[in-house]
Amino acid sequence: MNTGSDRETNESATGEPAAAETPHVSKAPAFIKARRSLHLSWQVGVFVVGLAVIAAGVAMLVLPGPGWVAIFAGLAIWATEFAWAHLVLRWTKRKVTEAAQKALDPKVRRRNIILTTVGLVIAGALIGFYLWKYGLVLPWDIKDQ
Repeated sequence: MNTGSDRETNESATGEPAAAETPHVSKAPAFIKARRSLHLSWQVGVFVVGLAVIAAGVAMLVLPGPGWVAIFAGLAIWATEFAWAHLVLRWTKRKVTEAAQKALDPKVRRRNIILTTVGLVIAGALIGFYLWKYGLVLPWDIKDQ
């Protein structure tokens, strides 16, 4: 008996696609949406806050901190008000999920382990050669010249 469980999640058991996704709606409170000027101010505020979080995330890519988390958080802030940000966030979530699934693939894991091992062996050989050639001089043992 076919229950329809083997079909895409967005299709019903009859084979018809699910209703089109509802359009993006602002998450602003009703009293703010009631006045255009307030709603525009709300959107500007959301944009500025999201931009600040994303800018902090970009800075944290090179500084200590969770850079990608902050970037995705800023995008989520924008997605509360802007349809384009909602689409970008959904696309990003899909790509991250695909990458996570791909990383769990045994062939990919084996390749990554081999490449990491080769990289560590090369780094160890270079460090060993440097120490053999120049020796190890600790900073507190350096004599003034």
